[in-house]
Amino acid sequence: MANDITFSISTTRFDEDYAPAEGSRVTTNFANLARGEGRQQNLRTALTMIDRRFNELASADDEGGDRYRVELDIVSVQLRFADGADEDLPVIEVLDVHIVDTVTGERHQGIVGNNFSSYLRDYDFSVVLPAAQAAAGGFTVPDDFGDLHGKLFQHFLASEAYRERYALPPVICISVSTSRTYRRTGVVHPVLGVEYAQDTTSSLTDEYFGKMGLQARYFMPRGSVAPLAFYFRGDLLADYTDLQLIGTISTMETFQKIYRPEIYNARTAAGETYRPSLEAADFEPTEVTYDRVERSQLAVVQGRYAEEHFVTPHRAILDQWAADYSLAAR
Repeated sequence: MANDITFSISTTRFDEDYAPAEGSRVTTNFANLARGEGRQQNLRTALTMIDRRFNELASADDEGGDRYRVELDIVSVQLRFADGADEDLPVIEVLDVHIVDTVTGERHQGIVGNNFSSYLRDYDFSVVLPAAQAAAGGFTVPDDFGDLHGKLFQHFLASEAYRERYALPPVICISVSTSRTYRRTGVVHPVLGVEYAQDTTSSLTDEYFGKMGLQARYFMPRGSVAPLAFYFRGDLLADYTDLQLIGTISTMETFQKIYRPEIYNARTAAGETYRPSLEAADFEPTEVTYDRVERSQLAVVQGRYAEEHFVTPHRAILDQWAADYSLAAR
C-alpha cells in the first residue's frame, strides 16, 4: 500500500527575481506578490522586511543589526500513483528557510513548512464545504472532512522524499483566527514570546491541521503586535534552535503584515485578551501590493482544478488507498 503513492520534491529560490513557474499554484501567497508591474519591488521589500525582523530578534548576537540574511526556497511536492500513469500531480507547496551568518560565513538550516498551500485543501474548503452547506441549508462540516488530505500529508512526511531532505518535522505558521478570542497563559518563551490560548473549542482550521498530525500553539514574539498560530509535531519549544524559530517568525510575520495588516501591522499590540479582526482601522499598511480578493477567488478556481485533475479521475484509487492507510495505522 505504501508504494501506491510516492512523492518527489523540487525547489525554486524565492528572491527578488522570482517568477511563478507555469505549474506553480497561483493562489500561493508568495506567488501573489510576484505578479504585476511592481513585482520586483514587492519582492525586494518583503525580503528586506524579513532580514530586518530576523536581526531584531537575534539582536543578542548582532550589534550592527545586519549579521544574518535569510534565504527562502519554495518547496513544490508532486504526487505520483503507482498505476503505470506517467504523471506527476502537484499537491503541496511550502517554504524552506536557510539562515546565512555573514560574520562567520556559516549556513544554518531553518525550518521547512512555514507557509502552506495545497490543491486538495483548496478543494476541501472551496468545493466540498460549500456544497455540503448548500445541501444542508446551513453551516455543516462533513464527518470525513479533511481525512484524505490529512492522510496524504502524513504519508508525505513519512516518505523517503521528505526524510532524505529534512531531518525535522515541519512547522506551519499562519494567522490566528478572527472567529476566536485568545488569552495570555502566563508562559513566556525567550524567542517565541508570550503564549496565548483559545478560550473556546478548536477552530475548523485547527481540526483540519489536526488530521494532518499537527497541533497548535499561539505565541506573540517580542516586538510583535499579535500572536501567530504555530502548527507542529513533537515539541515546538525544544525541537528547534533559536535561530530556526527566528527564521520562521521573521518570514511568516512579514508575510502576515502584508496579507493581514489590520492584525499584524496594527498600531496597538494585543493585550491580555485578544480578538483579531480584519475590520480594524488602526493599522499601518505596508508598501507591498497584495490582492486578497483575487486570492479568495483563485482558491475556488484551483479547488475546481484539483477536483477535475486529481480527485475525480483518481477517486477509486484514492478511496482504496485511504481505506488501506486507515487499516495499516491500527
